[in-house]
Amino acid sequence: MRTEFRLILHTLPTGEGIYRIHELALNENDEIVKVSEPITPQHESPEVLTHILIHMLGALTKPVVNGNMLFSNNISDSIDSAFELLKPKKMFNNSTKRIGFACKYMHEDQSLSKKVLEEIQRPLNTKATTVAWLNRQSRDVAEQRLWDIMIHNTDSARRLIEYVGTLPENRRMVRLGSDILPVYTEPTWSYFWHRSDVIDVLVSRFAAIGELARRSNIRLSFHPGQFCVLASDNPDIVNRSLEEFEYHADMARWMGYGRSFQDFKINVHIAGRQGPEGIKRIIPRLSPEARNTLTIENDEMSWGLGSSLELADHCALVLDIHHHWIRNGEYIEANDERIKRVIDSWRGVRPVIHYSVSREDLLPDHCRNTRPDLDSLLAQGYKKAKLRAHSDFYWNEPVNDWALTHWEWADIMCESKAKNLASHRLYEHAQQKG
Repeated sequence: MRTEFRLILHTLPTGEGIYRIHELALNENDEIVKVSEPITPQHESPEVLTHILIHMLGALTKPVVNGNMLFSNNISDSIDSAFELLKPKKMFNNSTKRIGFACKYMHEDQSLSKKVLEEIQRPLNTKATTVAWLNRQSRDVAEQRLWDIMIHNTDSARRLIEYVGTLPENRRMVRLGSDILPVYTEPTWSYFWHRSDVIDVLVSRFAAIGELARRSNIRLSFHPGQFCVLASDNPDIVNRSLEEFEYHADMARWMGYGRSFQDFKINVHIAGRQGPEGIKRIIPRLSPEARNTLTIENDEMSWGLGSSLELADHCALVLDIHHHWIRNGEYIEANDERIKRVIDSWRGVRPVIHYSVSREDLLPDHCRNTRPDLDSLLAQGYKKAKLRAHSDFYWNEPVNDWALTHWEWADIMCESKAKNLASHRLYEHAQQKG
């Protein structure tokens, strides 16, 4: 006879699931002969227990089927310590006004040669691969490539955060790229990311990244791509979108986030034909960490701010002021009643807005001291599909002045092709305006 511990899903009368740890007695044929009463504590997220309890505390012996996890005998000594790790960590300073940038670092002198820029920028930016390339390789070669990318990309995320930590506090906000762990949800290669040796490395490296961000008072986020359509009317697309969203939640969880509401932001558009109702139906299927980090952004073409506001009691709302202008032609004011509802959706956490403007090369002759008028541009033959594309820099001064009125109530995530260079110029413009 030997003793093991398993994480077993229990269905509550409400239909919700809760995971509890049980002590099992097995005979010499590995047949279960006795199951104990559950050991407290319990948790609704198996990932919390598996990632923290197993991998951080080294209690895993081997996985078993049907969603249960098999533990070694030292687990009972580790349970209390593990749940200490579940307590919310110190969040970023919620009173700091921030202007941030997304995903990629650009050196200040872009006139340097491509080779020199690659040498300077590559350590802070991610590497990638494709399913097609991986499929052409032997398994050993493909797995080594994924391993190398994992090491480089987690290093690059750390270096990017180190860089952001050198900036003034009002610029300490950055969006991390979704491509840190390529093919994480791709059916052929996703197994690689669930290997115990890989998870051990991921947990360790992401934990260090999270601690660095908190120590440096940096606000972090993710933005899954447009193929993450949680409100689709196609169940298969919804399931794949859930997998994609939970991939981002995994990374946030490993960094120590998702433990309190909006300690980290994972932003998606409503998208999909089911609209706000589809989002409402999908939220209960998300892990607790995913629910804590979910934000919904208004679209520029379909589901606008009015649709987002239907979700104000369910999740935090991100107002994209350029999307709103593209869809409605309105430069929404900071004192608008709808803004108050967006603020309330964040439940005391400082909100985030997204800011971009139409491309410079699309409107090369437009006066830089006059705000573009959407109806006038459409009458001249410009198309919304072109006008919605992001500029390199923030070239229009009165639009910048208007955007910065929203800085009083929200942090500004700059969505611009020039990344940190553009956010730096916007910040300098704000400083000059006082």
